[in-house]
Amino acid sequence: MISKPLEVTMQQKIFTTFSLFQDEEADDLKSELIRINELIARGAIFVVNHSGGKDSQAMFHFITDLVPRSQIFVVHAELPEVEWEGVLEHIQSTVLGMTVHTCRSRRMLLEMIRERGMFPSPSIRQCTSDLKRGPIERTIRRTGHKLIVNCIGLRSDESSNRAKLATFKYSEKNSKNDREWYDWLPIHHWTVEAVFAKIKATGQVPHWAYSVGMSRLSCVFCIMASTKDLTIAAQHNPKLYSTYVGLEHTTGQVMMMPSKSKGRQTLEQITGVIAEPEAELVPA
Repeated sequence: MISKPLEVTMQQKIFTTFSLFQDEEADDLKSELIRINELIARGAIFVVNHSGGKDSQAMFHFITDLVPRSQIFVVHAELPEVEWEGVLEHIQSTVLGMTVHTCRSRRMLLEMIRERGMFPSPSIRQCTSDLKRGPIERTIRRTGHKLIVNCIGLRSDESSNRAKLATFKYSEKNSKNDREWYDWLPIHHWTVEAVFAKIKATGQVPHWAYSVGMSRLSCVFCIMASTKDLTIAAQHNPKLYSTYVGLEHTTGQVMMMPSKSKGRQTLEQITGVIAEPEAELVPA
């Protein structure tokens, strides 16, 4: 049973979120947040998966509007070879003094590409499963918490596949050894405008990469990136760009999937940026 003071407080907080949604989405949101309210009352730990990107930043502040700080756990999967400069520092500066728990895979992305002789693809996204989701889930399990809400900042307007995702679900895979685990997409229905508005309302700014034109903050060079993002990334990260171009040469593969209009293209063909020769990073 939820105590009356908590119920009133949460209803007030829930009400303030409705302006972010269309009318038909508000009922689903209300039902979902009532379940979240119950989990808060039961003492659940809310794990914020924080990449340093705009969606993670907005999601963190949305969660802090609803959940007591003592029940929030911030975790970041480090990608030291391939993430944007200053990501961890940006996260630490925007989480209101909370501890940022970091984790990383045993193998890094460039090592995986060299060993496999190929890049990740939309159908085989080892960059997500091995470098992010796996290490984060291991970190959560090691905390010993038994009631967990794993919060991920995926939004429906990013792709048709993401639009189909359930926004709140019980995790059979991770609910073992007396552990009760839920996966939640708190900002799934938010628009990009709502994300930036939330960050602005907190008095913060997004990571600096957005100020130079990036639309996303994933890996510097992402297999899901647009031509514009790849070009900006190449201009601002020339040494790392040379590493990726070099991997295309040595593996005989290209990083990006062929397009219907232009077919198979190298990074240099896509971006128009010629890589500096022999400017490969030393793996961390």
